[in-house]
Amino acid sequence: MPEELRHLSVGVRDVLEIGLVAYMLYRVLLLIHGTRAVQMLTGIVVLVVLYGLAWVTQLTMITYLLGLLFTYGAFAGVVIFQPELRQALAHLGQSRVTRLLRRMGESEVAEEVVAALERLSQSGIGAIIAVEREMALGEYVASGSAIQAKVSADLLTTIFTPYSPLHDGAVIIRGDTVIGAGCILPLSQAPIADRTLGTRHRAALGLAEESDAIVFVVSEETATISSAVDGRLTRSVSPGQIRDLLAGRLPRHSGEIEVQRSEV
Repeated sequence: MPEELRHLSVGVRDVLEIGLVAYMLYRVLLLIHGTRAVQMLTGIVVLVVLYGLAWVTQLTMITYLLGLLFTYGAFAGVVIFQPELRQALAHLGQSRVTRLLRRMGESEVAEEVVAALERLSQSGIGAIIAVEREMALGEYVASGSAIQAKVSADLLTTIFTPYSPLHDGAVIIRGDTVIGAGCILPLSQAPIADRTLGTRHRAALGLAEESDAIVFVVSEETATISSAVDGRLTRSVSPGQIRDLLAGRLPRHSGEIEVQRSEV
């Protein structure tokens, strides 16, 4: 064993520090997952590798040019990653600690969502509402129309009014704000036993498979309300069950649809 390793001691503080850094890196990767930042980050890694190779092989011109790029690239990165930085700061305000201070606001949002779903169901109007949780849904907002409006039952029912410009797509909610409407969600490719389910249900299930969002669907044909969470689709959910889901309580309900998943 090398002499340096013999005198190496790891204490409780070191373990806590390593764990904290690992958790922070995990949160950063979770924030940029599925966004354009991943591709840009890959490009930066490639440039760093090229810089290392140029330094080892003493290619001074390439080393000088890449050094200039890294020096001024930091300022360009702030501009390029501005949406992601805003999103990251917004998620800091949505941490578990600060959520404890905003339970009243969340319950108000839940009541508005429940009221909107009940109105849409009673009117037989199809709708799909996605509620963002830990994983950012910014890439799906980009597929529709970005808006910034406080969540209300009146707004949600108006958006899904037939023949309105944004009715044919999903609404995405972040915190107490509607951040997107008319958004396109990924369709689930998993075989579903119930053949009565349409595109909206497949879109809700697809998003629930690719993220931790809670997605609610109002069927235009049957006027029933369904929920999709963690890759599971549940039909005929009640207002109480909707409130439980939005409050972070994720019980299994009767009426869960069988989704067949192929083995990889």
